[in-house]
Amino acid sequence: MSAPVVGRRVRVVVPGSSANLGPGFDALGLALGLRDEVHVEVLPGATNGVPSAHVQVSGEGAESIAGGEGNLLVRSVRAAFHAAGVLQSDQPHLRVSSCNGVPHGRGVGSSAAAVVAGAAAGSALLDQPLAPERLLDLVCGLEGHPDNAAASLLGGFTLGWRESAHGAWRAVRVDPHDDVVPLLCVPGVELSTARARAMLPLHVPHGDAAHTAGRAALLVEAMTRRPDLLLAATEDRLHQEQRAAAMPESAALLADLRGAGHAAVVSGAGPSVLVLCPSSEAAARAQDLVRAHEGWTVHAPGVDRRGADVAVHTA
Repeated sequence: MSAPVVGRRVRVVVPGSSANLGPGFDALGLALGLRDEVHVEVLPGATNGVPSAHVQVSGEGAESIAGGEGNLLVRSVRAAFHAAGVLQSDQPHLRVSSCNGVPHGRGVGSSAAAVVAGAAAGSALLDQPLAPERLLDLVCGLEGHPDNAAASLLGGFTLGWRESAHGAWRAVRVDPHDDVVPLLCVPGVELSTARARAMLPLHVPHGDAAHTAGRAALLVEAMTRRPDLLLAATEDRLHQEQRAAAMPESAALLADLRGAGHAAVVSGAGPSVLVLCPSSEAAARAQDLVRAHEGWTVHAPGVDRRGADVAVHTA
């Protein structure tokens, strides 16, 4: 059984991500160069079975993030401890700080970034860290699906799945083609993932399922070897149109971009829009089109190819 090391401090830098990428619903993810930096320290002193956490947050979402034991980072640290066999009575006091660069409530994986940062920190604070596949299974399980979580943990372009209905979560990481330029278009409004998911139908027509399988397979080829196929490969029938009523401005921007030949998709559950451009010239043209729509901020974050970066300091 592992145990947290008193006095150990870790720093974790973790990227945000875009999930689905059109047809890859709950499976495909892309790590983006928007990052949170998290510091976690195991504090000395007996807890008497009632551990506490001192939490400081700055940057994106700071005004609405819970503190103390209700904080998602803290819960994820403790989930890693629990996965390693640490009993509740042996959970330590923690000091946690986070400087957030990943926008919240915009469909760019802010909750997954927090889960990955917390779990990766918790693993690194143990005298026997979790095995990489165990950490991956943990963060995907905490999120409920592997798209954002795998991308934030592993970096690059990820394909995730579950071995069975109750089996382990798995993912593979591949490098996107160097010519692929992601543009992230962020609106000034938020949309909760729960609300977006509630709009999805319980069943889909067989034709739509078959279309999605083909386009998701094509998307792997487009992202890694044939960026010229990105527009066709990002066509979706499962979730974007079904959620359009909750984000009409996103739907309008999406339609304009795709009508002009750009591979635009809803980023995760929205309301941000991601444009997968096959060249820097195409990215410039897409930016010009987005500027014609009011209320959008455009980022060119690049692809984060490192994933969660962990540094350990021992007192």
